[in-house]
Amino acid sequence: MNRMKRQIAPYLLVLPGGLWLLIFFAVPMVTMLSLSLQEGDIVSGYRFTGHWQNYSDALSNYQTQLVRSLVYGVIATVVLIVLSFPVAYWIAFYGGKRKSTYLFLILLPFFVSFVLRTISWRQILTDEGPLLQPLKEMGLLPAEFHILGTSFAVIAGLAYNFLPFMVLPVYVALERIDPRVIEAARDLYASPATSFRKVILPLALPGVFAGVLMVFVPASSDYVNSAVLGSSETTMIGQVIQARFLQTSDLPTASALSFTLMAVLLIGVFAYARALGTEDVMKVAAR
Repeated sequence: MNRMKRQIAPYLLVLPGGLWLLIFFAVPMVTMLSLSLQEGDIVSGYRFTGHWQNYSDALSNYQTQLVRSLVYGVIATVVLIVLSFPVAYWIAFYGGKRKSTYLFLILLPFFVSFVLRTISWRQILTDEGPLLQPLKEMGLLPAEFHILGTSFAVIAGLAYNFLPFMVLPVYVALERIDPRVIEAARDLYASPATSFRKVILPLALPGVFAGVLMVFVPASSDYVNSAVLGSSETTMIGQVIQARFLQTSDLPTASALSFTLMAVLLIGVFAYARALGTEDVMKVAAR
């Protein structure tokens, strides 16, 4: 009896999470897959016909928005790596007893709603806002200069809104580095640059790997920043999917676009993992 309990216990522990994933992830995904292969309209209803043409039509009609979303996601991810690594490095090695305070200050703005933060960015970047208007009045910027509605505004919004998703995993990876390893590199006459390149950066790769995954996927599929900060020239694929689902009720096209985006993101993630070498990363993380 006790042996049976020990055998069943792991399955009982995983059961609540498994049911949650089944009900709120697997079932909706299967439903959406079925919708992507249906024909019809919201008035007469949809019927399953195995209409794979939905995928080719969706990809051909919205290829520009899909590519733009991936480009924005890549740029925002690279920008966050450049911005987050020095911040995480300083907190990990120079934060002292106030590390938790610094991390809390980074997270503090994110206690506010995602949408409200983005709308605040819109107020800051508007032509009459506190950033551009004084510069224009001083003649430092031309009167026709604007930021809203540009790719720069959308990418800046993405980078701001996903900042903690890069800082925290990189910080955790850096925090786990044994200071004696860095001291050993210096004892072997390695310059600070060489020590960083040969010791710190390889040991921080698991955090960078996790941060890229946590930023690139949601940033590429985001639609709030492009809707609030962008224009018709910066439309991302998430906006198209949202409009097709909620405005035009074109459920098959929206579902096909969702699965197409998911497939492209998975291919990108696997390619990134392959190029980085996940086995080496996992070995470093295990140490």
